[in-house]
This record gives sequence, C-alpha cells and structure tokens, in this order.
Amino acid sequence: MHRYKKGCDKLACGTVLTLALFAAAPAANALNYIAGGLGNFDAANFEGQDAYGFEIQIEGITPADLAPSWTGNKFGAPLVVPYAGGVYVRYQSAYDSGTQQFVSKTIPKTLGTSWQGTCYMGYPSASAYLNAGCDHFGVHLNYTAMTSAHQTTYRWMFADPNNPGQLVGSPNSIMVATPTYYFQPAPVNQPTAPPVLVAEVDLPPPPLRPVPQYGDAVWMKVFKTEMNREVALDELTSNNPDGTTNTIVPQDAAQLETEWKLMQQSPPPDGNHRQRGKLVNEGTPNIDSKAVIRRYESYAYTGLYDNITHEATCAGDPNDPNNLPGSCNAPMVDEVGDMLAAQMAAVNIVVPSLTVTTVGSGKVESADKIISCGGKCTSPYALNTVVTLTAQAASNNTFTGWTGACTGATLTCNITVNDAMNVTATFKAAASGGSGGGGATTTLSVKSSGGKGVVTSNPAGINCGNICSTNLSGKTFTLTATPEPGFFFVNWSGACTGSTCTVAGNNSMSVQANFSK
Repeated sequence: MHRYKKGCDKLACGTVLTLALFAAAPAANALNYIAGGLGNFDAANFEGQDAYGFEIQIEGITPADLAPSWTGNKFGAPLVVPYAGGVYVRYQSAYDSGTQQFVSKTIPKTLGTSWQGTCYMGYPSASAYLNAGCDHFGVHLNYTAMTSAHQTTYRWMFADPNNPGQLVGSPNSIMVATPTYYFQPAPVNQPTAPPVLVAEVDLPPPPLRPVPQYGDAVWMKVFKTEMNREVALDELTSNNPDGTTNTIVPQDAAQLETEWKLMQQSPPPDGNHRQRGKLVNEGTPNIDSKAVIRRYESYAYTGLYDNITHEATCAGDPNDPNNLPGSCNAPMVDEVGDMLAAQMAAVNIVVPSLTVTTVGSGKVESADKIISCGGKCTSPYALNTVVTLTAQAASNNTFTGWTGACTGATLTCNITVNDAMNVTATFKAAASGGSGGGGATTTLSVKSSGGKGVVTSNPAGINCGNICSTNLSGKTFTLTATPEPGFFFVNWSGACTGSTCTVAGNNSMSVQANFSK
C-alpha cells in the first residue's frame, strides 16, 4: 500500500529516475563493450519520523533479473516482492510481536549536520551509525535485464498505523541519481577513433496538472575516477580504501567532474519551459581502464520557485561577474541545503586495444597499417579483431622474439584483440664476426621427423637433408618444407610453430620439420 499527496517538503521530495544499470555498446562500429554496471547509495532520512525500512521500486523486471543486493546495514538482506509491472526491493526491520515494536530503525536526520561516511554498519562506530539518520542500500541487476528496467523509485518506509507490524512506503521519493551507460559509435570514417563512454541521468517529466508544472529541483555534484580492474558491489562505499591513501569511490576535489548541475523534472518542451531533466557526463576511458566509478551527490535546492510553474528561479550566479539571475549554473549561499543522497555507481567495461612496445632497434607494423611502432604504438580495435604484426629489425640488428600477447621468435604474430592487449618486440645488435674476439657465432640447426622431406631456406644456407645447419648471426631465414612423394608436411616445431617458419636472432636455435604419410 502506498499513500501519495500533492505537495511535499523540499528535503523529502525527490524524483522518479530511469534505471538501466546494464547497457550494451551500439552494434555499429562497436569498439568496446559494457561488462556490467552496479550502484550502492547513501540516503538520509529527512522525513521527520523514524523509518523502519527502505523501498526500491523497479518497473519492468522480475525477481530473476536481480543479482544479490547489498546486505551490510541494520536491515539485512532485502525482501524482493514481485507485482504485475515489476518488483519491490524492500529493506525492512523485523517486528517483535511481544513488544509490538520494530527492531531496527533509521532515525530522522537533523537538518544542517554532516552525515557523510556515517551510514555503514559499525563505522565509524556502532553508536555513530545508529544515530546517523542515514543508511546504505544497493541493487545489482543481471546483465539480461539491461533492456527491461525502465523506471525506479526510492522511498523510506514507515509503520502502517492501520496494520500493526506492517510497513508502508512514504508518499515522497528521494533523488538517487541512477545513470545509464553506452559507448558512442565511432564515426564511419574513423573506425578506430578513441571510444567515448557516456553516462546519463534522466528525469521523467512530472505528472501533468491543469497547468504544466515543474517538479522539485535538486543540485547535483559528480566525482569520477577509473580503475584498471573491475569492481564489485560491496566495494562501492564511501570509506572503502583502494590500497593507497584514497578510497575506491571518488570524492576528492581533484576528482570533481561536475561542480554543480541543477536538476528538475520538466514539463514537455514547448519553447516556454527550461529543460533541466538530463545530466550527461562523458569521456574517453584510459586505454587500460576496466571500471569507471562516479559518486553522484544530490543536495536540496532551497532557492526560489516561480509561483505558477514551480520552475526554479535562482537569485543569481556566483560565477557570473554580473550576477545575473536565472542561470542556475551554481548555487548562491542560501540556495543549497543538505545532501539528500550519494550514489556510488560503477560501470565495468572492456576497451579492446592493442599496445606495442619495442626494445632495441627495430619497428613493428600491423598488416592493416594502423600500428606502426615506433610511431603509433597504441590503437583501439573492434572486439575480436585479428591483427597481424610483423617485426622489422633495424640495420645491423636482429629480432630476438615476442613477449606478452605474442610469443616465439617468428617475425609475424596474429593477435585476437578481446581486451587491452600488450605485446613487446625485442631486437638486439647483431654480433660481429672475424678474428680478434669479434663475437660468438650463432647457429641455425634443422632436422626432420616422422617421414621424408626436404627443408630449404631463403636466403640460401639450408638444404636439409644435406646441409642442416648454418651461421644465423645477423641474418633472417625463411624456411620451406617440401615433402617427398607419398608424404605430407604436418607442421613446424622448436623455434617455429604452425605452418610457416621465419627465424632471426643472436641465439642459436633449432627447428624441426614434421612429415607424415
């Protein structure tokens, strides 16, 4: 049962938010994909009475679409209640029928007092948490629900005066920013342009009245960071360290992405109403990023409203030297109140890319001409693209081998780009020969196994079975295996593998050609 009223206190009232914690990259030119999104949030109780639970109403999904939710608060694991259009995720207190009292509660928050970092079980102390007037909740949708969830409402729950032991949802919702994510498609003429990840918070229009009217306004502030690993739901708390002096969730001034943004449910656009129902943050993730984490803070708007439309009409702009009213780009001193909620949202991503490093004198080029290192050594790629790399030693140098996503000493390497891939090509100066201690001679040795055949080289030097070894120093040989009648060539082993063999280097090596009937 839910009760609703027309008006509500500025601090208690919020908005209904679109929820899509998982989103796929666009099909066209998909350079990357979203592996999953999740969010935990702190919420303060500004309702003026004890709350005995919290309700998250998600429209468009079923209980099977939910992964395990956050359980680290006084209410424990939430109860998932399906209804015809979706589900309720309800964190609710146990009820003692003997004393006829709810066991756990979130007390009202005192206006004008800080509560950041106090909403967690036992932190900073058990008593501080119980008297904080706030709590921490979180939901996690399965990937299969990415196109189903379309609207979410957040509200505190109170004792139902008509049904002892039962809870009823508040008529007020609170503002908890819930971003949706997607990657912008690359331009058709720039298929490997750096990917741009977009995070959007959308507010639906308010219910229409006889006169189109705005909903209540809130101020938003956004912090952002990235990590080179995926993050889990239980890591998204204000006080969780990342192994350094920082926390995983960004909240330092240096991590500020959006200083202030006024958000307000807006009537349908007609040219006479300002639209403030969307917050967009976007950027190119770092090439090795596996997670983008944001902290969305919402604050009460305590400024003036238009008497007819309820549009926020800010008194001025502290960043405007002319102090012109109405722009609402940043709050004046008396236009921002208490923080209402803090959403810790993360999106786990994969940005398929290839990075080449060279050691010594030489270069590496890709068959598609996108990589030419040492010039351009890094590029994003469409997921599962196969890239062929070729190592080219500089004059008087030899290629000695690959490490990383490529291995072995053949000059070419094929890589399937399904993550942030790294490969290193190593080159060494060729050893000088002659008398007087000029340097050691390296040898290429060839043999055959399992059948009959001949191995020859380009340039000349190997003709095996007659000549099966040669001086390798400072040279590159491509070997060809030719089976005798009645036999066939199987593959190479040793310093070469597969069906082709090119060797170079300053270390002696052996190659075996395998034949069979």
